[in-house]
Amino acid sequence: MSFSRGGLGSDSVDGLSKRATGDGDDPLLPPGFRLNKEQRKQAVQVADTMVADADYEADTNRSFLSRLYTGTGAFEVVGHRKRWYMVTGVILAICILSMAVRGFTFGIDFQGGTQVSLPATSASVTVDQVEKVFTDALGDAPEMVQTAGSGPSKTIQVRTEHLDEAQANRVIDALAAEFSPDLTRADVSSSDVSSTWGAEITRKMLIALVVFLVIVTIYIAIRFDKEMSIASLATLFFDVAVTAGIYSLVGFEVTPATVIGLLTILGFSIYDTVVVFDKVEENTRSFMKTSRRTYAEQANLAVNQTMMRSINTTVISALPIVALMIIAVWMLGVGTLQDLALIQLVGIVVGTFSSVFLATPLLVTLKERNPDIAAHTRKVLARRARVDAGEPVSTGRHAARHTADAGVATESGAGDARPTGKRRRSR
Repeated sequence: MSFSRGGLGSDSVDGLSKRATGDGDDPLLPPGFRLNKEQRKQAVQVADTMVADADYEADTNRSFLSRLYTGTGAFEVVGHRKRWYMVTGVILAICILSMAVRGFTFGIDFQGGTQVSLPATSASVTVDQVEKVFTDALGDAPEMVQTAGSGPSKTIQVRTEHLDEAQANRVIDALAAEFSPDLTRADVSSSDVSSTWGAEITRKMLIALVVFLVIVTIYIAIRFDKEMSIASLATLFFDVAVTAGIYSLVGFEVTPATVIGLLTILGFSIYDTVVVFDKVEENTRSFMKTSRRTYAEQANLAVNQTMMRSINTTVISALPIVALMIIAVWMLGVGTLQDLALIQLVGIVVGTFSSVFLATPLLVTLKERNPDIAAHTRKVLARRARVDAGEPVSTGRHAARHTADAGVATESGAGDARPTGKRRRSR
């Protein structure tokens, strides 16, 4: 942290200590000048207030990537929160409507049924041909025909509604006859899958979800405050609803692995939100002591300062998931790995969006309902209106008092630029 030229150096307390002991090469102080313990305590308090009152200026002349990396506050997120509320509202409405009207594509573990498997080592055994044979044998098309595995272990799996023994034997005989001699009857297997296991997994997932939300609410309420708890829970609801809605819109199959993966993305979402909120708390710790910046501006600065970290975390988290999907689909054909990776990839992208564009803007809206914060915001806006009108405003009150009490002369050098970015450093 730095004041403008003539003010304190880097790190306000250290800079003040050097000046007070004569180590700062200050011509206004006699050599060897020192503050006593009480004066030093007062000086530290004044310095902290001056740091809180330092100006922020967004460096908009840099490139997009430079501003993104340095977190100068040049991206206005909180100030345009109504726009982001509309975007998130439309996304949420579409997802909820899709879940209500279209529903989900549930896997065999939820619906129950019969699965027929056969090796696909021969070039003549293809998905289309297997589906045709199945349809000709029973008169109805199967629900799903897909490949699994690769190389010698590659198989074709046919999922359909529950078949009795006679129907299963008819399908097996038809497949063996169609692909003979590359395929024998012993190579084709049939198994019944009950929907009980999928229902049990769902029930346990709901219990785990409730416990998770309760623990998260208690933690954030203790660690931060109730407004942050409300904002984080709203963000979690958005993440779950949108992730589920995307599955409904696209038609991804919902399996027990999908349900389990949904729980894992909640942890990522709350982690990213807590990181941003921690920076918001740090930036707003002394904002009531100054009339230069509002709570919303300090929160927006926190979003900018953590935005690059959120992007880096998302990219680093997504890379192994994409690799897992490639291995699962193209090399191994393991459906469970594919389902688990897919839900995590969707959830991470949605969680990053909500932590930046929903969590903090919603927090600011809740905070501004506080009478003290609302009054402070009006005070800041009124001061700026006086500055724009050319009226004189107080800029060095704390510095002047410090000079009189402790004999340390400082210059405020504050200026009246509207604060939206980093503190300018003096060279």
